[in-house]
Amino acid sequence: MKIIVGITGASGFVIGIRLLQILKNHETYLIISPNAKDILNLETDYSLEELEKLAYKMYDNSQMNVDIASGTNKFDALIIAPCSINTLSKIACGIEDNLITRVAAVALKEGRKLILVPRENPLSTVALKRMYELSSMGVKIVMPIPAFYLKPKTVSAVVDYTVGKILDLLGIEHDLYEPYLP
Repeated sequence: MKIIVGITGASGFVIGIRLLQILKNHETYLIISPNAKDILNLETDYSLEELEKLAYKMYDNSQMNVDIASGTNKFDALIIAPCSINTLSKIACGIEDNLITRVAAVALKEGRKLILVPRENPLSTVALKRMYELSSMGVKIVMPIPAFYLKPKTVSAVVDYTVGKILDLLGIEHDLYEPYLP
């Protein structure tokens, strides 16, 4: 699969890293926002260079005149993980002021899979309304919420569950969590 991964300035950068690690056998394109670069340094021990090695190609969010910004360049899915509420709201309102929001607009207009992983708590009425609007357009919203019935013991287990749910939506087999069997 050809998958574009956007990482924005929301907390939870490790979700994007883990997703890229798991998708290593797929053609992944990475877009990183300026705020995400700050979060990378704050939340992880990864360098930008190490992150770039996890993707087939990496773009800066300011690059608007690139191949993936066009509907003629086919891709299977765009996943924004983590997705800031700012980015989510821009997508819901049709604002295309950076590469991530432009590629999201392409995904919507071309009927491609669009998966957003917002990391915000609590959610405002405005954010919930925007999520509802996006869901009505076919966008999948994956909240990074643990499945407590699986009894996660580490942050990594919670991250793997979230990434596993994304992979489920893509139809990609994985063993990141065991199915719940009462």
